[in-house]
Amino acid sequence: MNLVARSFSAALVALAGFAAIPAHAEDITIKHAQGETAVPAKPEKVIVFDLAALDMLDRLGIAAAGVPAGPKPSHLSKYTADDIAKVGTLFEPDYETVNAAEPDLIIVGGRSAAKYPELAKIAPTVDLTVDSTDILGSVEKNAQIIGTIFDRQADAKTEIEKLDADIAALKEKAAGKGKGLLILTTGGKVSAYGPGSRFGILHDVFGIEPAAPDLSIGNHGQPISHEFILQTNPDWLFVIDRDAAIGREGASAKQVLDNDLVRQTNAWKNEQVVYLDGANWYLANGGLTALHQTVDQISQALDKAK
Repeated sequence: MNLVARSFSAALVALAGFAAIPAHAEDITIKHAQGETAVPAKPEKVIVFDLAALDMLDRLGIAAAGVPAGPKPSHLSKYTADDIAKVGTLFEPDYETVNAAEPDLIIVGGRSAAKYPELAKIAPTVDLTVDSTDILGSVEKNAQIIGTIFDRQADAKTEIEKLDADIAALKEKAAGKGKGLLILTTGGKVSAYGPGSRFGILHDVFGIEPAAPDLSIGNHGQPISHEFILQTNPDWLFVIDRDAAIGREGASAKQVLDNDLVRQTNAWKNEQVVYLDGANWYLANGGLTALHQTVDQISQALDKAK
């Protein structure tokens, strides 16, 4: 066999060996809210349509190549920069931009979850929707998923353990500190959220005793009046200003609540009205940093209890 023939034969052997290796040998099968998806290990270009997931990626030091346009919590403000691709909104992807970006992985959740089928046609897609009835369980599961995909399992485990410890300390501090009512203001109207609701973590996990334990648990809460707040007379009033969180102009929560009825409550008299970080609660609820900041804010408020 001459040199050329031997070289050609060697090349065929090499190609045969290469062909024997699966094309996606490093893919990882991930179970998520809408099934199972094979995703590449340690994907380099990631597009994220859910701010809680973006928060978690950021906390673990993983960069996102594309994010939805619109308001974000202050700790995610760097993602408003022009050099970060804007790939639509929390509700509606810009499919042309997403497709042109050629992502290795797309993450949806919550408001964007309904777009999973279409996005999954473009690139491997996982749904990290947070279960509002089990926020901590969802956070732990999502951290494990992200840790597995990006080989950050140890970091994810450390973060979860720290969060669990901080929440345990908050729950102990909340015992005996009085009853609380969580309300959301938007467009001059007020709704309340109790145990089991999308914001029920205040009671179900953080340990704040509910001032109104039987509120309806619909996604939009139970519409209430200022009279209801006075009749409930909470020791603590926890407030989410939705308009401020989404950048909408209108009366602030402080303006909506500053009236003769609310001023008669124990919460107002004792200066125990806590204006929560609306972006963390309304936009990134279930994010690691958002939860850490929430725990810190409520803990500091309890330290000043009267």
